[in-house]
Amino acid sequence: MSVTRAPRKLYVKSYGCQMNVYDSQRMADVLAREGYVETATPDDADVLVLNTCHIREKAAEKVYSELGRLRVLKQEAARDGRRLTVAVAGCVAQAEGEEIIRRAPVVDLVVGPQSYHRLPDLVARAAVEGRVVDTEFPAEDKFDHLAAPTRAATRSRGAAAFVTVQEGCDKFCTFCVVPYTRGAEFSRPVAKILAEVEDLVAAGVKEIRLIGQNVNAWHGDGPDGRAWTLARLLYRLAEVPGVARLRYTTSHPRDMDDALIAAHRDLPALMPQLHLPVQSGSDRILDAMNRKHDRAAYLRVIERLKTARPDIAMSSDFIVGFPGETEQDFSDTLALVDAVGFASAYSFKYSPRPGTPAADSDDQVSEAEKAERLARLQARIDHHAAAFNAATVGRTADVLFENPGRHDGQMTGKSPWMQAVQVMAPPSVKGEILAVRITGTGTNSLYGALVVANGTAPLRHDGADHGTTPDPALPGAPDPAVRAASGGH
Repeated sequence: MSVTRAPRKLYVKSYGCQMNVYDSQRMADVLAREGYVETATPDDADVLVLNTCHIREKAAEKVYSELGRLRVLKQEAARDGRRLTVAVAGCVAQAEGEEIIRRAPVVDLVVGPQSYHRLPDLVARAAVEGRVVDTEFPAEDKFDHLAAPTRAATRSRGAAAFVTVQEGCDKFCTFCVVPYTRGAEFSRPVAKILAEVEDLVAAGVKEIRLIGQNVNAWHGDGPDGRAWTLARLLYRLAEVPGVARLRYTTSHPRDMDDALIAAHRDLPALMPQLHLPVQSGSDRILDAMNRKHDRAAYLRVIERLKTARPDIAMSSDFIVGFPGETEQDFSDTLALVDAVGFASAYSFKYSPRPGTPAADSDDQVSEAEKAERLARLQARIDHHAAAFNAATVGRTADVLFENPGRHDGQMTGKSPWMQAVQVMAPPSVKGEILAVRITGTGTNSLYGALVVANGTAPLRHDGADHGTTPDPALPGAPDPAVRAASGGH
């Protein structure tokens, strides 16, 4: 009599950036071929992966703290006669390597972000040989060796999906570890991106979010034998039947070329929201950061984007307390926030990253000053975000519904401007793009009501009409005559 073996279980905990979310999903896909199924809890996992990020403050120490807690879980698994393989992946794995093995006996496997396509072999090696470290930059393209997700896996992840098109960075900002943990810039070819997008859409995905550490530097090989730009890729993806929405992140101001800005004017599917990190409003600090742009250049890019798409919602990243930052430098940052009026932004205290030039600076800002400036900056950002959100109240916007809301009978989705919108609606709206009348604002989201067509059914959009036409009362939106003359959407 044959014995059916229970499937092995995989638990992946992802930290940090959107790239890590994508990577975690692809780890699950590659292990699925070996019979692993994802579990919602680490308690019954056979393989547990911490997919780490090195950008946030004290990232490595947070990983070691988590590993300390996992020691108990591994001991409990052993008492039950079950082997638990603990892996550390991602950028902390790349940066720390053998140090993780030395400091955390619970770890069986350390794998860098360029090698996770080897996970099945590495897990098997760890079971036979003992602890394994793989943080090399392999010669082969990992994307060529990754399994495509099943239709069921794609549907379970929702109607919006990340697609990595670019990895690495050649900018070498003095505060950043990405060039060291992710390597030099690499762009995936058009054919492979297009095939992945078509598979996702066939499984029900409506919104494609192109991601990369420096995504607008993408220059992948096209079917014509030439390197394409991100703008050309967006135009091509907008032609894929079923692609209702396109987004891309994270961008560098120096790589916002004319064609990419024009795409925001011309493509209805390209959502009117862009994350464009500036880091500081001070030219002196921007130079010290090696950002390769100044304040005026950044503001010119913003002006051109708003001319192309007047209702665009801008978001950004800021670092406060960079070495040598004075009160005047910080005041320049506050002034830039006021000049742009960001719809949202992320702000962080500067935290030294070992191996980066800024970490060795003798002109470090005190923790007390950094904390005080961060509070002031975040208050200014929150003021502008609240104003942007308030301007949408009373308007109608298309919402892509993704998950249940915070309360019974509530569903949540994303507006074209990337705002979370809470709506009383049945679970059946998940994955739909529906017209919503915005009725109010909360601390971190908007509230709305479905717009009903013919008095019976919600107003739907199937992708032919993407429903992102700006209401003239939204911040910066032109009147209809101006829109018609400019050809914008």
